[in-house]
Amino acid sequence: MTKLSYFIIKFIIFFAFICQFISYNQLSYADIIPEIKKKNEIIFGIKDNVIPFGYLKKIDKKTRILEGYDIDFANEIANRLNVKPVFKAVTSSTRIPLLIKKEVDILICTMTITSKRKEEIDFSHQYFVSKQKFLVHKGTVNELKDLDGKIIITSKGSTAETNTKKYLPKATILGLEDYSQAAHALYLEKIFAITTDESVLAGILSNMKSKSDFQITNFDISSEPYGIGVRKNSDDLLKLINDTLEDMEKSGRAKEIFNKWFGPDSLVPLTRDFKIEPANIDSGTKNSK
Repeated sequence: MTKLSYFIIKFIIFFAFICQFISYNQLSYADIIPEIKKKNEIIFGIKDNVIPFGYLKKIDKKTRILEGYDIDFANEIANRLNVKPVFKAVTSSTRIPLLIKKEVDILICTMTITSKRKEEIDFSHQYFVSKQKFLVHKGTVNELKDLDGKIIITSKGSTAETNTKKYLPKATILGLEDYSQAAHALYLEKIFAITTDESVLAGILSNMKSKSDFQITNFDISSEPYGIGVRKNSDDLLKLINDTLEDMEKSGRAKEIFNKWFGPDSLVPLTRDFKIEPANIDSGTKNSK
């Protein structure tokens, strides 16, 4: 056998191995979108009690409708797939287990992209970025140290809970699933502060009694990029989601949805100082200015 013949045979074997490897990996995720299309629906894990991301709006005594920033993004993804969107309420502590158990297909629920979470699931590009701040009685907090040793409520199982324990080690951190309970406790002065992303705090404040008696701190302790979560090896679905997000950014649809929920005429006016792109999850650092 000549050296050339030997090289050709080795190349053919190597090429066959590569083709088999690619084929195997495609089979591991290629049936996800066809499966969704076959049942003609996609199940989104969402929050239904976080204004203005996902909440039940009261129409009359008997009627409630689900709406919000996350819901609009979910509808865009469902439209791209040409299937019916179905919404299932999740909490910060149940959302990843429900996704892994295949009780939901996609998570779009104010979920921060973190290295730890990326070990369990995959994330899309960031579609929202917020800073973690504190909601307090007006005039009680000027800087971060004013909160140490106090009773603070946040969402159980969230990054806000982890961050608060890290930066306020002497504070008592209570985890709840429902921010309406937290707002009532703050109003009655049973707790000192509520902490989560500024966008969520603004939504809580917009719905509180005596809004003028409360304020959101000027300082923050982290930057929180939100991502859409899918199960590992859902490469085709993840690509479709990212393609949808990128098209929304280019067309202006993403900005339109932001202005709808966070524009100057909304209940929660914020500045859009981010764009849809891969998240930099190493940028979340304490900022107590």
